[in-house]
Amino acid sequence: MSPQQNKTAQSQDCQAVGKYLTTFQRKLLCVNLHSDLTDKQHQRIQIMLLADEGKTQSEICQELGCCQATARHWMTMARNNQAHHWKSNPIGRPSLVNEEYLKRLKQLLTKNPQEVKIPDKDYQYPFTRWTAQKLSQHLHGELGVKVSPQHLNRLLKQMGLSTRPKLNSKTESSLSSECIQISDLDSVSILEASEIWNFSPLKSS
Repeated sequence: MSPQQNKTAQSQDCQAVGKYLTTFQRKLLCVNLHSDLTDKQHQRIQIMLLADEGKTQSEICQELGCCQATARHWMTMARNNQAHHWKSNPIGRPSLVNEEYLKRLKQLLTKNPQEVKIPDKDYQYPFTRWTAQKLSQHLHGELGVKVSPQHLNRLLKQMGLSTRPKLNSKTESSLSSECIQISDLDSVSILEASEIWNFSPLKSS
């Protein structure tokens, strides 16, 4: 399909109710699709329109010949009601952290990393504990939102969460039972022990 045919096909769908975009957003993008745009700007609009039609990331990449990172970024923009930034927001600039990002962050902390599929890969992570850096990388790959590990730690702190494993009551009880505390020995026991071990010094010959 030629670029002109592709534009015509998409303009015919501008009246349809989409998956992410409002009717107004979809019409506005369709109008701008026919204006004098750079190739990158034209591609951004196409990605959001196709995503709104329900196309998957792989289907969009195959249809437009774009990379997965570009498709993922502008699909996220459409999903997050940021479609109007198609011109002013350059590729690579992080989207705002939203409710979806925070919800997914909480979900990941409840899962062992080895149970989580790496974005765009067919295998899971080899490590068993999340770090702020690993969470930041995973969420960037999955949602297209780039947040520094330092900022992610601040988000976790605000939510009362942490990447550090918590000791459960059973573990704490086990550790407590293994420790000998002076408070466990009463004065009577100490006296009894002193009587048992009261040896007389050997007399020198």
